[in-house]
Amino acid sequence: MSPVTDHPLRYATVNELHARPFPTVPLPATVALVAFMQPGNPAGRDRAQDLAHLADLVTRAGGVLPEPGATHYSGALGRSEVKWESHTEFVSYSAFTPGLSPRPFDPAEADVFPADWRAKAPGLRLISLLVRVEEMPEDEGELLAKLEHWFVPESLAASRIIEGSGVIAGDFRIDPAGHMRFAVFVKRGTGPRRIGRIVQRLCELETYRTMAMLGLDQARSLTAALNDLDPRLTDLVEGLEGEAGGRSPDETLHALLAITAELERLAVGGAFRFGATSAYEAILHQRVSIMGEERLSGRQTFGEFMTRRFDPAMRTVKSAESRLRALSERATRAAELLRTRVEVERSAENQALLESMDRRADLQLRLQHTVEGLSVVAIGYYAVNLCSYLLYPAAKMAGLGKEVLTGALVLPVVFLVWLGLRRIRRKFH
Repeated sequence: MSPVTDHPLRYATVNELHARPFPTVPLPATVALVAFMQPGNPAGRDRAQDLAHLADLVTRAGGVLPEPGATHYSGALGRSEVKWESHTEFVSYSAFTPGLSPRPFDPAEADVFPADWRAKAPGLRLISLLVRVEEMPEDEGELLAKLEHWFVPESLAASRIIEGSGVIAGDFRIDPAGHMRFAVFVKRGTGPRRIGRIVQRLCELETYRTMAMLGLDQARSLTAALNDLDPRLTDLVEGLEGEAGGRSPDETLHALLAITAELERLAVGGAFRFGATSAYEAILHQRVSIMGEERLSGRQTFGEFMTRRFDPAMRTVKSAESRLRALSERATRAAELLRTRVEVERSAENQALLESMDRRADLQLRLQHTVEGLSVVAIGYYAVNLCSYLLYPAAKMAGLGKEVLTGALVLPVVFLVWLGLRRIRRKFH
């Protein structure tokens, strides 16, 4: 039998499913997450700089360097296990360290990523997150007391997850050291892989929430631009019945086309960010739903927090995007209407011009007929004189005078001239 030829991407597509496994997190543990994003065009960044930055971190710990062109990496970093991922717009580093510091959420926990190394990152810090993973107390009151002490009560979100096997909590605030903080409590006996899945989903929740919220700033800038363009477009549309503020139709059309071009520029500039925001929002809600939240002592859940704080921002983004689309359609319709009006007016002008040309042609034809009548007289005059000179000797022999000869020649000669000119005109027509 001949060997079966595999598709060149067969193994790559399968390996991609297992490229980013959940981390293995012991109990207790501390997790630090930092993400960097380059300004300007993060999706088109030089990813070699990200790999070089990762290689610098790994080299300091004597680890194995990442492969060229890698998009993910896992390896030891001292006592910690580090996980690196290259996303479309940003890169993220996660460090999983066994044990807890005596001081909850000690800023020194983030020093697993050295300060000088963070300062040399090819981008700006977008996310800095500390997660404290510890055993769930038997007394729920003790757990609630810790949450009240660690987090701001008014924005605290906490819930039981995965059929009560764990509790997650956080206030979505940045502490004075510049870190977001989350707490994870799990029951004794929970496996490290299950803890890793909980921590990974919690980190992804904060990551995608942050990335989705980037669209809000662009939506606000877009709204400000639309607030300027909307009244200008309205004035031009209202003026379609008249002179449009003293402008000629051509000037109005150019103004409308300028507004349409500006709207198209705004649409192109916001297309990627709005599309990314929509994708991040969908992933965020999916991460919240799979955690299977249950209310903890009357506290708001993560899902409720997102509904109250996150979803309004996403509605603002969608509203700005819809308004831009509607305004672009209005501008396009108005431009088409005005273009039609200009074409109709030009057609009327052309019709008037053609009618004027018809009148001029009629006048020219009448003048031509008049000139032709005068031409018969003039040519006949000269022809009578020539014929009289020609026939005078014969007339003299016949005893006719010159005046009689001339008078006798007038009618036949003029008739012959008229007949000849008529035949010539018919021949040309």
